[in-house]
Amino acid sequence: MNPCNYNGFILNELNSSMKNLKLIASLFVFSLFLGAYANNEESTEKEIIPSEEVASEIVEPINNDQMKLGAFSISLSVKDLKTSKEFYEKFGFTILGGSMEQNYLIMKNENSLIGLFQGMFEGNILTFNPGWDENGKDIEKFNDIRQIQEHLKKEGIINENQIDSSTSGPASLMITDPDGNMILLDQHR
Repeated sequence: MNPCNYNGFILNELNSSMKNLKLIASLFVFSLFLGAYANNEESTEKEIIPSEEVASEIVEPINNDQMKLGAFSISLSVKDLKTSKEFYEKFGFTILGGSMEQNYLIMKNENSLIGLFQGMFEGNILTFNPGWDENGKDIEKFNDIRQIQEHLKKEGIINENQIDSSTSGPASLMITDPDGNMILLDQHR
């Protein structure tokens, strides 16, 4: 291989890795915000249930007709945060979190959530949070992300595990749909 081509290849790979790192960091910030928002909204303490009990009491078996994916949001990569904010406010969205200075806003309209991110990643990302509702609060019954991973493997959507199936609790799974859209499954409990 020509050394110039090889160096170009390495630079492209590094750029791609940096973009993926920025994407994961941005989505992590978004997820942390939702969790902090939910914790601030709750005024009563929850009973802590050992993980073995959690698995048996709240995790639903996967039904072939419908998986329980939890809260849905879309993270939009925007060119101008102020313009996008003003646009979505005309649809009734209000700021839930983030800031112009941080280059991202989380906006909400009833049960709908959108994240507006300027310069943090390319493309848009569909996000599901198993175990959470649209306010970042725990839902009673849900499909654990490890069950979802196994189901997607059986359906031929993914080939290998991204999450260790012997673990429990928070975990994330990234998938690309047939049209190149990124999907993030991000469980926080």
